[in-house]
Amino acid sequence: MFSYEFLILIVLIILPIFSSLCFTIFFYKRNRRGRRSPLTGNLLRGAGETLRTEIERFSERIDGAFFAILTMCLPPLALVLVLSFLQNYKVPVWQLILTFVFYCVLVFYATRRLYLLFKQRGNLYLGLDAELAVGQELNQLMLNGCRVYHDFPAENFNIDHVVVGPGGVYAVETKGRAKPDKGRGTADAKVEYDGAKLKFPDWYEVKPLEQAKRQAEWLSRWLSSAVGSPVSVAPALALPGWYVERTASGGVTVFNGKNPVFLARPNGRRNLGEQQIQQIAHQVEQCCRDIEPTAYRKEAR
Repeated sequence: MFSYEFLILIVLIILPIFSSLCFTIFFYKRNRRGRRSPLTGNLLRGAGETLRTEIERFSERIDGAFFAILTMCLPPLALVLVLSFLQNYKVPVWQLILTFVFYCVLVFYATRRLYLLFKQRGNLYLGLDAELAVGQELNQLMLNGCRVYHDFPAENFNIDHVVVGPGGVYAVETKGRAKPDKGRGTADAKVEYDGAKLKFPDWYEVKPLEQAKRQAEWLSRWLSSAVGSPVSVAPALALPGWYVERTASGGVTVFNGKNPVFLARPNGRRNLGEQQIQQIAHQVEQCCRDIEPTAYRKEAR
């Protein structure tokens, strides 16, 4: 039996904490009452917007995995206590060994899951850094009369960057790839594009090129339908931080994200006038302007 003094001590410890939380929430909501955001519309999507959301989701899952590991000892401990109670507090050695093996399996599974979550989030951070770097370079094209949009939401996928300017419309896909560090100098930082595949120092890739083409074709169909006239979209692939060596021409423009001014230059094939740029940019912006301001966000009912 607990003594009254012990119960009073517990109440004196919990009551200030509970009261503090209640007063904080009350005054916070009271201060916000009768106020609203000065912004009357949604914001444009920033570079890597989708990746930011995924990183937040993975961070929450990592927190859950940490908590699971910290509480992993409770099921085996409870099992031992139940066995001990049912067997007059005498647990055979084989049962203890079996319980320990069960505990090790749980720990192994949780540790492996935590490792995979860390690995996936690390890849997302690499992708986010790459999209931010390329996005900042592409934003400079606005000085050349271009409209630049990021993280365009399409059908079950997103286009990292869309450039609309005098040189035409470009769907830019960005890929973050870590460089090997084997002491080979420039060989560790060079990727060769032969028009059909990407040859990195230690591996080949084709899927990024295919993805860039598919996205450009989809955007061309969507814009043609939205504008009411044919719109050609050129695919581009950015590999930030890499030195790109082109040994043959291909259907995808591959560059390292730096100095993208060539995307704004008229090339004689996909040139756009100011009116066409405005029409196309209007359609793209309607889809990219979907970020609700965070401050004074109304709670869903």
